Amino acid sequence: MQPPPSTPAPASGVVFEARQLRKVYHTGEVDVVALDGVDLELHAGDLVCLLGASGSGKSTLLNILGGLDLPTTGQLIYKGWALDGTDENTLTLFRRNCVGFVFQFYNLIPSLTARENVALITGISRDPMTPEEALEMVGLKARMDHFPSQLSGGEQQRVAIARAIAKRPEVLLCDEPTGALDVTTGITVLEAVERINRELGTLTLVITHNAVMAEMADRVLHLSDGKIISSRRNETRLPVSQLKW
Repeated sequence: MQPPPSTPAPASGVVFEARQLRKVYHTGEVDVVALDGVDLELHAGDLVCLLGASGSGKSTLLNILGGLDLPTTGQLIYKGWALDGTDENTLTLFRRNCVGFVFQFYNLIPSLTARENVALITGISRDPMTPEEALEMVGLKARMDHFPSQLSGGEQQRVAIARAIAKRPEVLLCDEPTGALDVTTGITVLEAVERINRELGTLTLVITHNAVMAEMADRVLHLSDGKIISSRRNETRLPVSQLKW
């Protein structure tokens, strides 16, 4: 059964509920355990930082939450709908309607302007912003008719964020969104993510290995060896401009 295009969060505000998520990759005769019994609940409107070293399971968890991969075992519930073990058509609709992705590398089409890159998503979305609205949200109103080669790395990443949020996703998943950027440019990108979370109320997860970024989050999850080894909620969120890099 496929989830409806827009499902309100339960009264509890829980968007995702995971129970004993385990992911094992088979490489020849070797089994690599990427996730090892992850339990968590993620709530509407939260900005969550996933911290951990390379190989800790952060990206695997993000990919499963975003419907890009399925757990080997365990249960994943999205707003009351079971995503574990579901069919590919349902996952496609879930990714298209409910989730926005931002990766370390921008994946823009070089021959299209910023506006046209965002329009690729708005053309297949159920209730999108206009490309102009999305680009204005990330501070690129004056650059929307430029090609990627005419934009800086930070501007290209903000185009990628605009493309991800133009469909008005209920979940925004960011995998090392500042990993290829210098500190100053990264701050600009994180301010765009922060604004989207605050103004649209989008559940936002940001993967990073930089512990400084944890202070901008409502909640911080620390992964190691495929397990969540700590979880904390910040009493107050620091604006990105106040983080000590």
